[in-house]
Amino acid sequence: MVRIGNSWDEILADEFRGENYLKIREFLKDEYSHHVCYPSMYDIFNALKYTDYYDVKAVILGQDPYHEEGQAHGLSFSVKKGVEIPPSLQNIYKELQSDLGIPPAKHGCLENWARQGVLLLNSVLTVRAHLANSHKNCGWQQFTDDIIKKLNERDTPIVFILWGANARSKKQYITNPIHYVIESAHPSPLSAYNGFFGSRPFSRTNEFLKSAGIEPVDWRTE
Repeated sequence: MVRIGNSWDEILADEFRGENYLKIREFLKDEYSHHVCYPSMYDIFNALKYTDYYDVKAVILGQDPYHEEGQAHGLSFSVKKGVEIPPSLQNIYKELQSDLGIPPAKHGCLENWARQGVLLLNSVLTVRAHLANSHKNCGWQQFTDDIIKKLNERDTPIVFILWGANARSKKQYITNPIHYVIESAHPSPLSAYNGFFGSRPFSRTNEFLKSAGIEPVDWRTE
């Protein structure tokens, strides 16, 4: 049985006992036994471990983990300190500087965001090395759909930041009118100039949180 160590354990108890997660678990046993996969099996649920269900102020939804060695550690778009900053995160930092004047960090670790209530969730939580989206059909999509549905039930407002088509596909589960959705193109170099740059997601998130009486996010990572 998975143990997150906070209120997600109770919130997701039915999901972890359900047929879909049992199927995921069997798939991962085989994948991690026979292939190099990321993140480490101990980091798969880091997004939930770092950000308790009742602490979530904002959700930044990614696609699947980085698939090269040393990058993924269970938080969407984040890499551990000392790892080269990936292109999508470089663009996120550029938009952060344009939006709020915060200079790009010298590292790519976003744990500071997660500890403040920013759920850095990927739609798919694992990947085989060097093969992007290789675990997309193992059941993770349904599992993270269920997470979004649980967050939608919250009676405290949340900002959902959806970058790119994959993330925007989950908008259908955000039906509670108290929440706020920010959507744009993905920050990857292939699409960032199609609407990500200039979308001001960070200031818009904080403006909404302040209007709801919620402490804004300090978007610095240093």
